[in-house]
Amino acid sequence: MVDSDNKEPESTVAPENSPGNVDTTMTFSQEFAASLAALDSNVTVEEQEAIAALPSGSALLVVRRGPNSGARFLLDADVTTVGRHPNADIFLDDVTVSRRHAEFHRTERKFQVKDLGSLNGTYFDGERIDLAALSDGSEVQVGKFRLTFYASRLDLVHLASD
Repeated sequence: MVDSDNKEPESTVAPENSPGNVDTTMTFSQEFAASLAALDSNVTVEEQEAIAALPSGSALLVVRRGPNSGARFLLDADVTTVGRHPNADIFLDDVTVSRRHAEFHRTERKFQVKDLGSLNGTYFDGERIDLAALSDGSEVQVGKFRLTFYASRLDLVHLASD
C-alpha cells in the first residue's frame, strides 16, 4: 500500500523460508526448448501442431501477410518453386509476384531461398537477396506475401547438437 506521503509500496513477497515459498527446478528436453524458441504469439495451435509434426528434412512456410494469410506450404523436396505460374509448387496469385519468382532449396536438413531474377525481388528478414540461408522463424517476402519459415523440430535439435 502507498501511504499519504507517497512512499514506496510495501513488499508483499513471502520471506524466503516461509512455507508458501518453494523453489522448483524443471528440466526440459532440447527438443522442447527448440520448439518453444521458434514459436511466437502469432502461431496458432493448429500451426504449432503442424510444426511439431514435421519430419526431419522438411519445413513449413506460413503466410503471415498477403491475400492467402494463414495458408501453409510444406517444403519437403530438394527444390520447391514459387511464383504466379500455375505450375509453381507454391502458387501465389498476385501481380506483385513474378511467374517464376523464387526457389527454396533443401540440402540435407538446411534450406535456402533463391531469387530467380524477379521484378520485385525476394526479401529475407527485410533485406533484398539473391540467395539466403534460412533459419527458424525467418521471414521471406515474395511480392505482397510475407511467409514465416519453420524448420523441423527434429532438425533443430540435431543442428543444435552439432
